[in-house]
Amino acid sequence: MAGKERRRLTDPAIARLRPREREYTMWDSAVTGLGVRVRPAGGKSYVLLQQSPSRSGRVSLGPVSSKGIDEVRRECHARRACPEPEEPDEPKEKVPLFRDFVEGPWKEAHFDRYKPSTRKCTRIFLTGQILPAFGSKPLDGIAPAHVRRWFDAYSRTSPGGANRTLDILQQIMNFAIACGYIETNPTRGVKRNRRTPLTRFLSRDEIGRLHGVLDEHPERGAESLKQADIIRLLLLTGCRKGEIVGLRWSEIHGDVLMLGDSKTGPRKVPLNSQARHILDRQPRDGSEFVFPSPRDPSRPRSDHLRLWHRVRREAGIEDVRLHDLRHTHASHAVMNGVPVPVVSRMLGHSDVRMTLRYAHLGDRDIEQAAERVGQAIGKIMDI
Repeated sequence: MAGKERRRLTDPAIARLRPREREYTMWDSAVTGLGVRVRPAGGKSYVLLQQSPSRSGRVSLGPVSSKGIDEVRRECHARRACPEPEEPDEPKEKVPLFRDFVEGPWKEAHFDRYKPSTRKCTRIFLTGQILPAFGSKPLDGIAPAHVRRWFDAYSRTSPGGANRTLDILQQIMNFAIACGYIETNPTRGVKRNRRTPLTRFLSRDEIGRLHGVLDEHPERGAESLKQADIIRLLLLTGCRKGEIVGLRWSEIHGDVLMLGDSKTGPRKVPLNSQARHILDRQPRDGSEFVFPSPRDPSRPRSDHLRLWHRVRREAGIEDVRLHDLRHTHASHAVMNGVPVPVVSRMLGHSDVRMTLRYAHLGDRDIEQAAERVGQAIGKIMDI
């Protein structure tokens, strides 16, 4: 055991052992040949150097989470008091390669259950980043240092993409823990890139300018009218782009949209009279979609963005994204006194905290609120 790291092992001391770039073993000074093997990914297990007349080998005694050091010492003494004939070498643990785990157990348990749109995006991150970086490594060979180096390199070109991809990698490694292949997640401790909160929403004046520009476009043809109506509906309903673009006639039930496949699952969207009027004027041309593709009526249209880029430039709101219309719907709801929990239901959020990210107030509205509060308190103070 010369040259090896040795100490009297205790349960607290074992808990304090930290992973390194390479696997190492901390040997026990109380029982010769007993040690704790620490893998780069953080997994720890007891090992014992066992001698037999014909051969010697390292025997695994199980993960440290399964028993304490005192119990392991007793097991070691029992093994040496009653040795088994021809003690076999330590059986190698069958830890799969990352790519095999992703394409096998994880794909079946998680990926195959995603919605088609989620599968498409996840596959892009997998093939473009995660598999090239970690695919050839065994699950227990992926160390936190490997993850940090990859994440830092990716963050230099795409901070948001790095955050999203890290979330996927974290979920995969959590499943590997559940399967018993590793004990700790190597993504733990990696700090995500800070993103500037996106608080853009349209003011009353900007909504008026946008409406004016949209009113001019029907003169340019029926297709422009349909695209303009998609934009109006996004603003009037607070729906996500895909929910309106892919809207089916069968999902319209009077003053309610019964969406069968939204981001958060089936949900109801109440329709105000303005949105109802826009839907009523859409022609029924035999397609199941309210806004079918002009080339293939069996599919929803996909060219609505071309008009959006033009109208936002003409309206002087080039920094506004199409998704900001959803922000605008939520913010104006709050400014008009709608309680945040109600707005959360309107938007189909599963968590009110998500709604708070959308419910922004403009400086003018805050100033007016401050003036109203000042007047009310001023009356009480007689000033």
